[in-house]
Amino acid sequence: MATNPTATTQTSSTPAAGNGRPAVAEARHVFKSYVDEEGHERSILEDVNLAIHEGEVVCLLGPSGAGKTTLMRILVGLVEPNKGELLCHGQPLKGLHPGAAIVFQSFALMPWLTVRQNVAMGLNGREIGPAEVEARTKRAIDLVGLEGYENAWSRELSRGMKQRVGIARALVASPEILCMDEPFSALDVLTAESLRSEVYRLWADQAGRGSGAATLKSVLLITARIDEAVFLGDRIVLMDKNPGRVRTVIKNDLPHPREHRSPEFQKLTERIHDLIVGIHLPDAPPTFVEGRPTPAANNDSRGVRTKPMPLPRVRIGEMTGLLEIVHDHNDEMDLFDFDAITTYDFGHTIAVVKAVELLGLVETPGDLVRVTELGKRFLAADVNERKQIFRERCQRLPTFRLVMDLLSKRPEKRLPAEIVRESLVVALPTERPQGLFETMVNWGRYGELFAYDSATDEIALTEPQPPPPQAAPAA
Repeated sequence: MATNPTATTQTSSTPAAGNGRPAVAEARHVFKSYVDEEGHERSILEDVNLAIHEGEVVCLLGPSGAGKTTLMRILVGLVEPNKGELLCHGQPLKGLHPGAAIVFQSFALMPWLTVRQNVAMGLNGREIGPAEVEARTKRAIDLVGLEGYENAWSRELSRGMKQRVGIARALVASPEILCMDEPFSALDVLTAESLRSEVYRLWADQAGRGSGAATLKSVLLITARIDEAVFLGDRIVLMDKNPGRVRTVIKNDLPHPREHRSPEFQKLTERIHDLIVGIHLPDAPPTFVEGRPTPAANNDSRGVRTKPMPLPRVRIGEMTGLLEIVHDHNDEMDLFDFDAITTYDFGHTIAVVKAVELLGLVETPGDLVRVTELGKRFLAADVNERKQIFRERCQRLPTFRLVMDLLSKRPEKRLPAEIVRESLVVALPTERPQGLFETMVNWGRYGELFAYDSATDEIALTEPQPPPPQAAPAA
């Protein structure tokens, strides 16, 4: 396999070349629209061409509203297009694709069935005997590492284990195309990373494929994460929205096994990010250039951190509450004593303390939480002065500066929020972008840094409102 990470592109009107055989699934000039409750026609997909070939993982990457799920459902025959042609091995597709299986984001397990019974559901409609059903079910459960849980109910399983059941149910029928609709987005970061690696192993490990997934010829993965697409995909299809269309197809020639930290992996991730930004902001210069800063370059000459960092998922009220409580204890309190009077688990207590410390309002020598002079000034201030302090401290955080820099380059100081999320994914690939974005919006609204419109999914810079005029003193 080639080691050059430079991506090649093709237009949406030309399906990718395969291996000389017809595609496992193919859409040609597909259009899809629907009429909403107000009687207006909404276009979901417009002139989409996509072919899924044997022996490849294809990742659909794009913002919400790009029609990724609709396109997947059309390819497997669950949804009919308004216009266009669907093919299966070069022949017109009629009804459901006979070799397709789907892994859903929401697990979709039957709570009244055991793990074994849920997995065996993937064989419904197959003309095979009970012994073969049992053998295939056992192999599929084996593949995803759920041996010993065959008789467990879904209520006994963690979210990661539930998704493993969903994957096993899809694999049990030995599908030739496995469709996965953001299968890791409902999981916590560590579980998602573990399961993502398991899927990678199932696809790449020839021994694993020989023990139960031998007819799995292709994978179609829907994702909103650039790093996930680069890690798993052989071709990465960038989609745009309103209406959904294929803008660019990138061939990923990175060798296996792929490492997130390798320079080639990071270079391709950054290039895809710049392509996505270029779709929405064609006049904007690239946000990231070749040569990601090394860990030693995370700080400037004054020792101030310049590389974006995760933000603890903490609410404003929790931070001010911590300050008030510690202030009531003479501005200094043992961390474990503070935790004892809260209803938080200890991990969230640490997150609250870290959030306030990031803003410079407390310091944490040893096991102590101590209010700083700035924290005391914050507590003594009125609402508007508190907002001003909060705003100034957020502006010092590199993660906020990254987003503010993106917004400030636009004449209208406004961007689709998806561009911001994609930038956060590139800067912090191990963080869940939606959670990080929601925290940033929450803090930014309080500090009057950002305005966010959920109806249009746009974020904009704001100017702080001046404090109301004080009443003139009585004569």
